[in-house]
Amino acid sequence: MGIQNENLTKELPKELYGWNWGAFFLNAVWGIGNKTYIALLVLVPFVNIFMVFLLGKKGNKWAWKNKEWESVEHFKNVQRKWNYAGYAAGAFYVYYVIKEFIAIF
Repeated sequence: MGIQNENLTKELPKELYGWNWGAFFLNAVWGIGNKTYIALLVLVPFVNIFMVFLLGKKGNKWAWKNKEWESVEHFKNVQRKWNYAGYAAGAFYVYYVIKEFIAIF
């Protein structure tokens, strides 16, 4: 528990800055998994358009503050897995959109 309390008072370490594709593409699921419940705002119409971009940009910061992490390396390993899942989800979304677009014509 001490680590979580320290996370709340610490700033995000410089090496954790960056875009979070897991938060961007898997927003609500990512939010629950990282105890970042503000991500559930993606379920609100019109707010969701802005929220996905905010999650991509601030996801690492919020996850760092909201969940207990063993170390910076632990955080990076977990978020790397979320990013890979986000890449896969993004590829699926692109595939599905292209498939539907082709079906129209």
